[in-house]
Amino acid sequence: MADRGVDLAALPKELREQLAELELELSEGDITQKGYEKKRAKLLAPFVPQTQNVDESIQLTPGLSSDPTSTPNAVPVAAPRQLRAHRSGGTRDDRYRSDIHTEAVQAALARHKEGKMALPMPTKRRSAFVQSPAENCTPPDTSSASEDEGSLRRRQAAISAMLAQNLQSPEYWINRSVQGSSTSSSASSTLSHGEGKTHSQGQTSVLADVLAHTRIESSSVPPDVTSTAPQDRNSRVDVPPNIVVRGMSRGQSRSSMMDTAGGVPAHSRVSTKIQQLLNTLKRPKRPPLCEFFLDDTEEIVEVPQPDPNTPRPEGRQIIPVKGEPLGVVSNWPPALQAALARWGATQAKSPAITALDITGKPLYTLTYGKLWSRSLKLAYTLLNKLGTKNEPVLKPGDRVALVYPNSDPGMFWVAFYGCLLAEVIPVPIEVPLSRKDAGSQQIGFLLGSCGVGLALTSEVCLKGLPKTQNGEIMQFKGWPRLKWVVTDTKYLTKPSKDWQPHIPTANTDTAYIEYKASKEGTVMGVAVSKISMLTHCQALTQACNYCEGETLVNVLDFKKDSGLWHGVLTSVMNRIHIICVSYSVMKACPLSWVQRVHVHKARVALVKCRDLHWAMMAHKDQKDTNLSSLRMLIVADGANPWSVSSCDAFLNVFQSHGLKPEMICPCASSPEAMTVAIRRPGTQGAPLPARAILSMAGLSHGVIRVNTEDKNSALTVQDVGHVMPGALMCIVKPDGPPMLCKTDEIGEIVLNSRAGGTMYYGLPGVTKNSFEVIPINSGGTPIGDVPFIRTGLLGFVGPGSLVFVVGKIEGLLSVSGRRHNADDLVATALAVEPVKTVYRGRIAVFSVTVFYDERIVIVAEQRPDANEEDSFQWMSRVLQAIDSIHQVGLYCLALVPANTLPKTPLGGIHLSETKQHFLEGCLHPCNVLMCPHTCVTNLPKPRQKQPVGVGPASIMVGNLVAGKRIAQASGRDLRLIDEQEQSKKHQFLSEALQWRAQTDPDHVLYMLLNAKGVAVSTATCSQLHKRAEKITAALLERGGINTGDNVVLLYPPGIDLIASFYGCLYAGCIPVTVRPPHPQNLAATLPTVRMIIDVSKAVCILTTQTLMKTLRSKEAAASVNVKTWPNIIDTDDLPRKRPSHIYKPPTAEMLAYLDFSVSTTGMLTGVKISHSAVNALCRSIKLQCELYSSRQIAICMDPYCGFGFVLWCMSSVYSGHQSILIPPMELETSLPLWLSTLSQYKIRDTFCSYSVMELCTKGLGTQTEALKARGVNLSCVRSCVVIAEERPRLALRQSFSKLFKDLGLSPRAVSTAFGARVNLAICLQGTAGPDPSTVYVDMKSLRHDRVRLVEKGAPQSLPLMESGTILPGVRVIIVNPETRGPLGDSHLGEIWVSSPHNASGYYTIYGEESLQADHFNTRLSFGDTETLWARTGYLGFVTRTELLDARGDPHDALFVVGSLDETLELRGLRYHPIDIETSVSRAQRSIAESAVFTWTNLLVVVVELSGSEQEALDLVPLVTNVVLKEHHLIVGVVVIVDPGVIPINSRGEKQRMHLRDSFLADQLDPIYVAYNM
Repeated sequence: MADRGVDLAALPKELREQLAELELELSEGDITQKGYEKKRAKLLAPFVPQTQNVDESIQLTPGLSSDPTSTPNAVPVAAPRQLRAHRSGGTRDDRYRSDIHTEAVQAALARHKEGKMALPMPTKRRSAFVQSPAENCTPPDTSSASEDEGSLRRRQAAISAMLAQNLQSPEYWINRSVQGSSTSSSASSTLSHGEGKTHSQGQTSVLADVLAHTRIESSSVPPDVTSTAPQDRNSRVDVPPNIVVRGMSRGQSRSSMMDTAGGVPAHSRVSTKIQQLLNTLKRPKRPPLCEFFLDDTEEIVEVPQPDPNTPRPEGRQIIPVKGEPLGVVSNWPPALQAALARWGATQAKSPAITALDITGKPLYTLTYGKLWSRSLKLAYTLLNKLGTKNEPVLKPGDRVALVYPNSDPGMFWVAFYGCLLAEVIPVPIEVPLSRKDAGSQQIGFLLGSCGVGLALTSEVCLKGLPKTQNGEIMQFKGWPRLKWVVTDTKYLTKPSKDWQPHIPTANTDTAYIEYKASKEGTVMGVAVSKISMLTHCQALTQACNYCEGETLVNVLDFKKDSGLWHGVLTSVMNRIHIICVSYSVMKACPLSWVQRVHVHKARVALVKCRDLHWAMMAHKDQKDTNLSSLRMLIVADGANPWSVSSCDAFLNVFQSHGLKPEMICPCASSPEAMTVAIRRPGTQGAPLPARAILSMAGLSHGVIRVNTEDKNSALTVQDVGHVMPGALMCIVKPDGPPMLCKTDEIGEIVLNSRAGGTMYYGLPGVTKNSFEVIPINSGGTPIGDVPFIRTGLLGFVGPGSLVFVVGKIEGLLSVSGRRHNADDLVATALAVEPVKTVYRGRIAVFSVTVFYDERIVIVAEQRPDANEEDSFQWMSRVLQAIDSIHQVGLYCLALVPANTLPKTPLGGIHLSETKQHFLEGCLHPCNVLMCPHTCVTNLPKPRQKQPVGVGPASIMVGNLVAGKRIAQASGRDLRLIDEQEQSKKHQFLSEALQWRAQTDPDHVLYMLLNAKGVAVSTATCSQLHKRAEKITAALLERGGINTGDNVVLLYPPGIDLIASFYGCLYAGCIPVTVRPPHPQNLAATLPTVRMIIDVSKAVCILTTQTLMKTLRSKEAAASVNVKTWPNIIDTDDLPRKRPSHIYKPPTAEMLAYLDFSVSTTGMLTGVKISHSAVNALCRSIKLQCELYSSRQIAICMDPYCGFGFVLWCMSSVYSGHQSILIPPMELETSLPLWLSTLSQYKIRDTFCSYSVMELCTKGLGTQTEALKARGVNLSCVRSCVVIAEERPRLALRQSFSKLFKDLGLSPRAVSTAFGARVNLAICLQGTAGPDPSTVYVDMKSLRHDRVRLVEKGAPQSLPLMESGTILPGVRVIIVNPETRGPLGDSHLGEIWVSSPHNASGYYTIYGEESLQADHFNTRLSFGDTETLWARTGYLGFVTRTELLDARGDPHDALFVVGSLDETLELRGLRYHPIDIETSVSRAQRSIAESAVFTWTNLLVVVVELSGSEQEALDLVPLVTNVVLKEHHLIVGVVVIVDPGVIPINSRGEKQRMHLRDSFLADQLDPIYVAYNM
């Protein structure tokens, strides 16, 4: 702030101009805050009074850079040259500036200040996206770059007045929201804005603490934020007390499990934020929700019932408005080329065009004589000098691209008229700057659809085009191959004496093609015929009263729109002298156009609002400019409703310089219809046209209502004059058939005129829709047969046939049946606070379709010096303002780093490309605020579950058993299968091993492989028996063991584990296998080991020497108490002793072993397995897989619990087959180990886990050729079974089969097995059963617990694979988990199982028998009430397939859908986490893995990001969109973490509850946490 004590008014004029330019550069983002201050200080240095005591708060500390670019992760500011090419501020800028609107917005925000509730700010890891630390920022600039100080003072005064007026009672919000007149915009509860930061922070933390400790005694259930019933605003939310969850079982209330934080202090940071979010969401939404979907009907969202208070048009039907007749002037030329020929011959010295250099000084002037002769040369060259005489490159009617920079108008004119004279069709396009220009692919589409093969350009421009390494011009993305022709004079040939150009009278042939970008970004070419071009020039001449020889200053792009129509075409018709002020000149010297008007005494100036604003900003007391020569100041974008404030402000400043109010002439135009209307210059003293002050609410319903009540939501619109001469105009409904509007209705302007475009070149289908519209009256009959052209402008006809435009079709956002204009939303966003957070001209507003409606998205570029809190505060205030003024909720607000949004050639934001980036997840925002809870109001009502009356009569009535038959299935009957084997005689496995050791001592039962595939140890029957005996002797001797004591086996996967298991059986103790702790991660893995040892009350631990040392090490002592371990026996060196006797249990019902496992819900459960269950299970497996002594199987999975343990330790001893053991951890060092083993030993049957399969799929996917070369052949594999306790992972199975098909793996070989805690093996795909079948079920029905089979590819279909054939002796039935009654085969229910190998019960510390009975010995409530069943806790269904089983009967397949404990009850429907996770993982390539859980009825999605941290915030909208679209759920919190954070157990299953507890305890170190409003 170097200007302390400097009187700016007293400074020299040049210095004031330089300062003004500097301020403009800062407002446009061309210069950083630091750079601005440095330059400003330098300029003012000579005038600053020297003082000793500098204000410390302003002085920058030396060494502490205030330059945001100096931080390592800051966004680099482009060099000035680059910026000029790409610069900002193009189409949108300060036309949105309106003091009235600013005051309205501040008033609306003041209203919100009453409900002071804290919005949860997103959590961001410090390393991610740091733009600049807050301490390093310069003090914020006091005035927003686009306001003079006066307007700032006015605004501040207005705000304080409004605040004083509008501070309302707290009831205001409640009443307002209950009456249904407003959304509960999330932002209605931001921090106390406008007050000091320290204060608001303090307030937030106090509030957070209050929230965290708030408790309510009466209610223990968390509030349902998804319900629609308005809850009491003051009701507080219950935060449950701290409960540490230990081995809980399903019998206990699941909600109590969900509601505790699992031992997490409830006031941890995350739950506080979620609490804030809940409080924010409790406010009711605006429209009452309709009940959309009925259970059985197709799920189609209906349109909500119309509100009876909606304003409707009441006027009469509009009558077409006619423009004045087009006068006939005798000397008007028959064609435009003829006019040029005439002036070239008769007025050769008359100036045609003056181009300026970068400083705004004239560079060259082209006379009409020169223009004519050069155009003639070019026409001759094009027709005669390209190609040969017999094969010319160009023929009349061919299309040619014109590629000229804006700074070279002369070359463009020559090229344009040269083409007209050669009768080829010019297609002017922008100069491509790089291969990846925004929208360059669409320009390619335009060139393709117009069949362009040749491009004309200047030598300078050609040199600047991007080249390939060998110097050729780069092939731009999506462009056809082009031949480039340079049109500089030195390359043109003088025509021969006898050659004359053919100038026919204007006809309907195409003269030129002007490009036009649609809302979706498609670029189409509007063809303008020769007669249209001429008629349009005549109409403009008449409307603007152009006279021969006038001077016109043109600031617009001369390649299209008004810049082309006035500045290139009409000017030649009237011999006007054009002064061309290009964009680059305006950037360097914003006042240049005003100076040119003054110097050349110009009569007409052609500008946009942006140019008015820039001139005003740069003006600062310029005494010597005089604008009195102007008779017309044409404002080309005067159709933008927000142009009125720019016009007023400009007039305010320049009226004293001779500018007359009646000279300002706004006009409306469109590429299709060309000029639609223009205000004619008024006569001095005549009253100025009135303005319309319209209600925004009325506009959103498409009707015109003068705003009387709420001045905050008013839109002031100026007229754009009368319709063009010779034209006929109507207003028709913008959607549906073109029905004429009523007089008080907003519609699309359509125009019938000879001066409009004729078609979209090469696109006849789209043409019909836009160029051949015949309006119809209310009865549906056409009003005539003349075709009208759609202009894309929305407006109405006011008094005196004046035309008013309120917006454009392409800026229209239709949300819930109401229409909002993107420009209006931009204006509201920019009126929020002095904008220090974002750049004024860099805001994009668009809509995306999510869940059957359009949702509004705002993306803005954030200033580098804006800190996190300011940005969040600004975003939340924008939400409030838009909610108050427009009554619409925003879906997403994103801030991106400066200069990263795709730009149009003239520096504006490329809207469709920005939208594309948003949808593809490559915007890379640095701040995101999603508000789906606020704006998604068309969700169906939550389902109310109907109470089911249960009784024997239910079966008769059929209210429970819907479907043809009861859903049950069974495997083969064990009793019918007579075994001639000795092993059947042995009731106990210990006996079977002794028998094998005697009868076949040298038969190898086990072979253990290391990472190199070498057998490191083997065990024959007798070796295993002898080793087991040694262990028994050691146990009895050292351990002092009693029969029935529990012994923990702590071994790495191997033969020691198997031997010690049989050693325990021989000693009469109960083995408990436990996975050893991971030596590198003791802190995480040892507590689980300790917990199992404590829970199982083990008296002794059998282990290896290495593990024994680990258990007693210092590292172990850090996480558990190592002094209280039970007796530890190492079995590495055992004495050669035999036990005195081998124990034989008195009955087979006695316990054989305990099986402990941590379930996916994070619960540790131990089940008791009896000897008879072991025997029955081994027999079932033997029969299903046809196992006998001469067979070999390979096992690659962990041997610690469940089915894996049975296969690893018991099955071989029972059936006598040889098991090749491959520890999964060996695959980490040698990935191909498992597959090469299968090939080497020609294994027919192999068993693995999902984690092994995934490891092979991901790690070996690219190496199949190398494996093939090494001779790996998998054609021997008959069955490869994945052992799991979950729904089969179909996608993984398919990719595995596909990948290794080349190695001979049969796609039929891969199948799955299914087991649960209550029964370790229920299904297993054996040799005899049919192939596993896959069905497609309807996900919508599944959420209602119903099964509806659909065809493959049906919308909302979910593929499910059968979990394997049911094992012999096993029966399953599908049961309603609440009523415990059997279900029909069209229902989803809990799988209950009855079999001789069911577990005997839970092994719990306190032996809670009630739970045990509930899960293990349960009877149906009706039907077959005798059989005892065990409840698996998994949901599934049974369906009869077309296949036959081994007996020749129809095959009943069991499909597992998911764990009952894991299901999410949301909106009254049942969701399975895996389905939501599958959708999320598909949303973007950089999502490595995802997991979902719920917390207080909010859905939390955790996503692992495999890309760079810059991509993290892209995922928030993508994840929210995909879950809403596919599952009709609103995500509450999106957590983005590093890869590997989601915990996974040894079976490869996600531990979602552990994840939830870590999240709530704030232990995840997330990259970003977004709280959706």
